[in-house]
Amino acid sequence: MPALNRVQLIGYLGKDPESKFTPTGKKVAHFSVAVTQRWKTGGESKEYTEWVNVEAWGRLGEVCQQYLKKGSLVYIEGRLKTDRYEDKGETKHFTKVVALTMQMLDRKPSEEPVMTVEEEAADYEA
Repeated sequence: MPALNRVQLIGYLGKDPESKFTPTGKKVAHFSVAVTQRWKTGGESKEYTEWVNVEAWGRLGEVCQQYLKKGSLVYIEGRLKTDRYEDKGETKHFTKVVALTMQMLDRKPSEEPVMTVEEEAADYEA
C-alpha cells in the first residue's frame, strides 16, 4: 500500500536560522516556525499557536540561513521525521519537519527612491 508523508506550513520564524555542519561535512539549518490558528467562539476571538521545528539541508539550508530571519513569513513543504534520544536513561522523541521546499512570503518593502551620486572625473597625474 502506498504511503504519504507530506507537511505544508505557512508561518513566521521564531528566531534566525542556525546552521551547522555534520561530522560528514553536510550543512544543515535549523529554525522554528509559528503557525497560528484563529477562531471565534460566541463572539470572542481565540487563537492557538503551534511551534514547529524545521531543518533544511544542503543548498536549501544555505538559502534559509542567508535570507530568512526572525519574523519572516514562509511557506515550508517537507516531511515529518521523528528522532529518538536518551535523557537520564529515558527515551525521548523529537518530531520535526525536514524541509524540501521553502518560499519566502514577506511583502517587498515599498520601493525606495534610488539615490545617485554624480562625481566629476578626477584629475589624476601619472
